[in-house]
Amino acid sequence: MIFFLCLQVILILTKLYDYNLGSITESSLWRSTDYGTTYEKLNDKVGLKTILSYLYVCPTNKRKIMLLTDPEIESSLLISSDEGATYQKYRLNFYIHSMLFHPKQEDWILAYSQDQKLYSSVEFGRRWLLLQETVTPNRFYWMQNCSEAVRSKPFPGYIDSDSLIVQDDYVFVQLTSGGRPHYYVSYWRNAFSQMKFPKYALPKDMHVISTDENQVFAAVQEWNQNDTYNLYISDTRGVYFTLALENVKSSRDLEGNVMIDLYEVSGIKGMFLANKKIDNQVKTFITYNKGRDWHLLQAPDTDLRGNPIHCLLPYCSLHLHLKVSENPYTSGNIASRDTAPGIIVASGNIGSELSDQDISMFVSSDAGNTWRQIFEEEHSVLYLDQGGVLVAMKHTSLPIRHLWLSFDEGRSWSKYSFTSIPLFVDGVLGEPGEETLIMTVFGHFSHRSEWQLVKVDYKSIFDRRCAEDDYRPWQLHSQGEACIMGAKRIYKKRKSEKKCMQGKYAGAMASQPCVCTEADFDCDYGFERHSNGQCLPAFWYNPSTLSKDCSLGQSYLNSTGYRKVVSNNCTDGVREQYTAKPQQCPGKAPRGLRVVTSDGTLTSEQGHNVTFLMQLEEVCSVSRFPTEAFESDLFGTEWIEQNTINEMILSMSTYLIPLLVFLQPLITLEGNIAFTFSAEGMNTITVQVSAGNTILQDTKTIAVYEQFRSLRLSFSPNLDEYNPDIPEWRRDVSRVIKIALVEVSEGTKLLFLNSMIFQN
Repeated sequence: MIFFLCLQVILILTKLYDYNLGSITESSLWRSTDYGTTYEKLNDKVGLKTILSYLYVCPTNKRKIMLLTDPEIESSLLISSDEGATYQKYRLNFYIHSMLFHPKQEDWILAYSQDQKLYSSVEFGRRWLLLQETVTPNRFYWMQNCSEAVRSKPFPGYIDSDSLIVQDDYVFVQLTSGGRPHYYVSYWRNAFSQMKFPKYALPKDMHVISTDENQVFAAVQEWNQNDTYNLYISDTRGVYFTLALENVKSSRDLEGNVMIDLYEVSGIKGMFLANKKIDNQVKTFITYNKGRDWHLLQAPDTDLRGNPIHCLLPYCSLHLHLKVSENPYTSGNIASRDTAPGIIVASGNIGSELSDQDISMFVSSDAGNTWRQIFEEEHSVLYLDQGGVLVAMKHTSLPIRHLWLSFDEGRSWSKYSFTSIPLFVDGVLGEPGEETLIMTVFGHFSHRSEWQLVKVDYKSIFDRRCAEDDYRPWQLHSQGEACIMGAKRIYKKRKSEKKCMQGKYAGAMASQPCVCTEADFDCDYGFERHSNGQCLPAFWYNPSTLSKDCSLGQSYLNSTGYRKVVSNNCTDGVREQYTAKPQQCPGKAPRGLRVVTSDGTLTSEQGHNVTFLMQLEEVCSVSRFPTEAFESDLFGTEWIEQNTINEMILSMSTYLIPLLVFLQPLITLEGNIAFTFSAEGMNTITVQVSAGNTILQDTKTIAVYEQFRSLRLSFSPNLDEYNPDIPEWRRDVSRVIKIALVEVSEGTKLLFLNSMIFQN
C-alpha cells in the first residue's frame, strides 16, 4: 500500500502479490477528497487491466501526480495535473527503476532505467532525453551552476564507483590508492580538496551523517575498528575534521546497509544522541553543541508506578535505541519533530548499558534533561497538532482496538478505542501536516481480509483554538546552562492544563546571544584538548606548516588552537582571543640545501669539535658569480676584498658556500666546516649557497650542553602493523620523547635525549 495526502485529498495505491506466481497480479488506485471519509476507486480511469507499481508526487507542486506501470507487463507513465482526478498515459521505450525530481523546477525529472541508463525530462515525463549510459545506481543528483572546477578531474586516479554523494552544498567522492580509500570534497561547487583527518586516523569507510548549517558531520570507520565508527566534524569547507566522539555503535540492516547509532534531534540545532561502545558495553550519550561535549542521560526518578529508581551516574543511566524507521507508516525506536522542540519519545532501558531486554518507553519534554517512563512495552508514537497531542499504539502482532492519547507532552495518557473490531495494524499515517488532528490507521481484520482504513478525527475533543495566554515560555537548557550554541532560546509551550488546538506552530519566542566563553570553542584541526582544558598541538602536528604552504605577499589564518562551533551565535567575550588571526606569509628559504653534522646529531658537548656537512640536493652550474650577493647587511663588503672574490670565481667549479656562525661570516668552497662551541646554549647556524642568480639557504639550531648522552631505543617488530601507511611514525615518537624525556643528575645539568636509532 502506498499513501499520498495533499490537503483534503488522499491517494492510495494497493497491490496484490501472488506468492505462488512470485509477482503482482492486481493493483487498485483509490482517491478520497474528504480526508479519508469516503474513497473512489479509479481503476477505470487508469485502465482496468493496468497494473501499477509506484506512485510519485511532484515535491514542488503536489497537484502533479505520476504513476508507473509494472515493467514486467508494460512500460508506461500515467500523469495527472489535478491531484489525481484524471490521467494521461504515455508509453516509454525504456523501463524506469527510480526517479528523482528537481528541488525547484516542478517539470524536471531524472529517470534511472533498469539497464543503468539515465534519462531526463523537462516536460514532467511527457518526453525523455538520454543523458548517460552505465550510471551507478542511486548515484545521480541535481546540481545547480556546476562550475568547471567540479567538472574537471582534480584527482590522482579514478573515482570509485558507487562513491559519489551530493548533499546540500557539498559533493563527496572516494578514490582508492595503495589499498586505502581517500575522500575528497567540493564545497559550493569549488575545486575538490582531500578531506583531512587527524594523522593517525586511517579511514576504511565513511558515511556522511549531516551537512546542516555549512558543516559536515561524518562517521568514519578506522583501520582498527569493526563494529564501531568515530564521529568527526569539519570546518565550513568540509576539509579539516576534528574528532567529536569515538567508538559509536554500528549495525547492518537486512539489505546490508550500515546504520550508525546516532540520532539528530529535530527542532533543536546542534543536539544529537549517540550510542557509544565502552569496554564492550553500549551507553547512550547526548550533546547540545554539535559534539563538543557529551553526557550520559539521567534516568527517571520514579518508574511508571511512582516507585523510586535508584540510578546513580555514571554507573547507571538511561540508554535509548536510536534506530529510525525508513517506513513512513511505522515509527522507529525514537521520534522528535521540528514543530515540537524539546519533546523526544524513545524506547530503551535503565542500567549500566543498553539492552534488548526489558525495553520500556520514555519521554522527555525538556530536550533530554529529564525523562519519564510512559509504557513498559514498546509503542509507536505519532505527533499530532504540532506535538500538542501524542498518540501511542502498542507494538504487537495481535489485533488491537485501543490507543493512548496525551495532551500534556506525555505526562499523562488516556485510553481511547478507535475501532469496534480488533484490527491487525500495518501502519499509521498523520500526514500531510502536523497541524492536523486526523490520523489514518490501516490494516486487516484477518490475514486474508482486504485492506481496512480507519479514519480517527480528534478535532471534536477541542472546542477552540489556543490563544496567547494559553502558552507559557520555556527556556532551552542543558542541566541548567541556558547558553547553548552561543544563545539563550525561549520557546512557546502550551500550558499542560489547557486543552485547546494549537494549529500552526508559533516558533521560538526569543533568541538572545550570549557572551563567548571557552565552552563555545572546539579544538582546531591538529590540536587536542588536554586535562587542563587547553587545546594544544597534537604530537603529530606542526602549526608552522600552515605558513610554509603560502607564498610571500599572501596571508594565512594563524590558528589559536581553537575554532568556534559552526552556527554558534555567541558574541564578544573570548571570541577575539580564540579566533584565528590573518598573518602575512613569511619569506621562504630556498630549497635544495641541507645542513647536517658528521655524526647525524644536532646536539654537542661543550668544547667538542662539530663538523657541519653542506649538501646540495640540486647543483646549479655557475657562469658568473654575482658580486652583489656579498654586498648585504649579512656579510658586509668589509669582510671580503674584491681580489679574493675574483680568485674564488676562478677556482670555483660549481658552487660557493658561506657559513654564518654567531654572525661571523666565513666563505669557503669546501663542502664542510668544523667549529668548536665554547659556551652552553642554543646556537643557530645559517648556510647560504650562491649559484648564478639563485641563492639557497638552510638554518639549523644546535644545542650545546656541558654534558649529555644519547640513548638507543628499540621497538617491537609489530609496531609497523599498528601504524599502517605511516612510515614517519618513528619520527613522531622521537619528537614526543625528545620533549618529554628530561633527566636531572647530581653534579650535571640537564641531560637530554639527543638522538635515537630505532630498530625493528
